[in-house]
Amino acid sequence: MKLDILAIAVHPDDVELGCSGVLMMEKKNGKKTGVVDLTRGELGTRGTAETRDIEAAAAAKVMGIDVRENLRMADGFFRNDEAHQRLLIKYIRKYRPEIVLSNALDDRHPDHGRAGHLIKDACFLSGLRKIETMDDNGSLQEHWRPKYIFHYIQDRYYEPDFVYDITDVFERKIQSIKAYSSQFHSTKYNIDEPQTYISTPEFLNAIVGRLAMFGKMVGVSYAEGFRTEKMIGISNFDNFIQKDT
Repeated sequence: MKLDILAIAVHPDDVELGCSGVLMMEKKNGKKTGVVDLTRGELGTRGTAETRDIEAAAAAKVMGIDVRENLRMADGFFRNDEAHQRLLIKYIRKYRPEIVLSNALDDRHPDHGRAGHLIKDACFLSGLRKIETMDDNGSLQEHWRPKYIFHYIQDRYYEPDFVYDITDVFERKIQSIKAYSSQFHSTKYNIDEPQTYISTPEFLNAIVGRLAMFGKMVGVSYAEGFRTEKMIGISNFDNFIQKDT
């Protein structure tokens, strides 16, 4: 299955927090969308890897994506090295996305930045035909390089290079985040475990506040922000969002 947009994240729930709105909007626009999680988030203070598997599947249904896979890299201990790059290249070539949405290149959680660089490097190397990878049937894969990599903004604030209006799917985005009841504030999760930085009501409030702030930048209710290292070119002005000056 060829995807138009592939979101890649180191932890299940990174996509939901960072770019699920864009995935849902693009799906509404007729695009094929998917998610590849690098790890199962097994080092998280709350819940288990099995819990996160169930939550990720529930969130995928909310987002309406076409596919979700988990590469089962070691949470906290994966590296941006040849072995991990080759594994990720296999999945980039499998789905041949035009656009990749990726972890930030630097963030509070060191896994985020390390994953951002792994994804960036794997996307480039995937376009080199002399790097050989095999699909699940043992057949040689064709080389493929996504046209763009956009990094969603995570815990640390960065001025976005562009924002995407997600107002129409805002409620579903919040629902996709709340699918991870073990990780975020929820009255449904009654297991006696320590509170964490992300399990308080204030954390979700901050997420909503940032979405509203990004939306305000362009005169809409809610938006997601992205950074890009590649210059973006346009062929017409029709898709610009009108903001009163």
